[in-house]
Amino acid sequence: MENLSTENATRSENLSDEELDIIAADVEAASESLKAVLDEVRGVVWGQDDIIELTLTSMIAGGNVLLEGLPGLAKTRFLQNLAPILSMEFKRVQFTPDLMPGDITGSVILDEAENGRKEFRFQKGPIFTQLFMADEINRAGPRTQSALLEAMQEKKVSVDGTSYYLQKPFHVVATQNPLEQDGTYPLPEAQLDRFLMKIDLDYPDRESEKRVMLETTSTPASKYLALKKQSEETDIDLRERTEGSNDVEVNAVLDKFDLIKMQELSKVLPLSESFVDAVLNIVRAARPDDPTAPDFVKEHVEWGPGPRAEQAFAQAARARALLNGRLTPDNDDIRALAQPILGHRMGVKFSARSQDYTEKTVINELLKQHLDPV
Repeated sequence: MENLSTENATRSENLSDEELDIIAADVEAASESLKAVLDEVRGVVWGQDDIIELTLTSMIAGGNVLLEGLPGLAKTRFLQNLAPILSMEFKRVQFTPDLMPGDITGSVILDEAENGRKEFRFQKGPIFTQLFMADEINRAGPRTQSALLEAMQEKKVSVDGTSYYLQKPFHVVATQNPLEQDGTYPLPEAQLDRFLMKIDLDYPDRESEKRVMLETTSTPASKYLALKKQSEETDIDLRERTEGSNDVEVNAVLDKFDLIKMQELSKVLPLSESFVDAVLNIVRAARPDDPTAPDFVKEHVEWGPGPRAEQAFAQAARARALLNGRLTPDNDDIRALAQPILGHRMGVKFSARSQDYTEKTVINELLKQHLDPV
């Protein structure tokens, strides 16, 4: 395993060998636990390995995620099963145009106390959970979007001048459909920037799609016969017995507080000078008005990423290194994270898009220029 006290680390502390060994052992143990989480999720969600790893990486980094993909790509199934694996409370809200901020954050209601007197009290909304799924976030109005984004950023909600803090850990995973845009309220660029990553989902490969088709539409005969026998022995109707049951069973791999510990551990990992320079070079070169921007950026890019992109790289790369049992991030982390970190923090001109020149094209060119020089 790599040496934590390397000379090229941007943050160095006078740690003893014993302290370094403790951190190295913690990183190794965390990596093993996180890989067990990945294995458990992959047992119920197939063909989306990269999305699963990126989402978990974002959570280790303490961030929130925007998933963009067509319906039926297992976004809800993934999160519904990830939550119990991490021992986290999960709530999902389907965003609609008539959804109000209070439907998310909660509201003050008039209630009757034990002594019979009427009094106002705060009724918590679904945002008071640990893993919150905002399904089709762009279908809600700007006020509702803003209420959610405030909770994401501040980890609290404000109602009638009073602040209510959310649980820890707290993460939002929002989704949106990239094609159906009628009747939607696209997130402004400043609000998109609040998401640590925007992850694009694609169709699974053929074998994974075959498995989805077969395993999500059938029940083993042995399970049916066991339920039937149990219902006969206990005189309980089979319909009552199966009502509300989940179609899969997953095991809790982590305690919810383990995730908090891993988030703190990831912050300890140092960043090398070469890593920091590479991130700065790529992000600054993606801005069309920057002196270091190449000609293709000046020609095709309308606006580029701000400093929050560099912060996202620092957070997510540490988390990805921890996930893979490494003590410091490297260029492979930059390659893996560039699209989900930069794609929603920049925009190409209409003329470029009409020529099929997208943000993805720009990012790939920048990676090739700065990480794979000839």
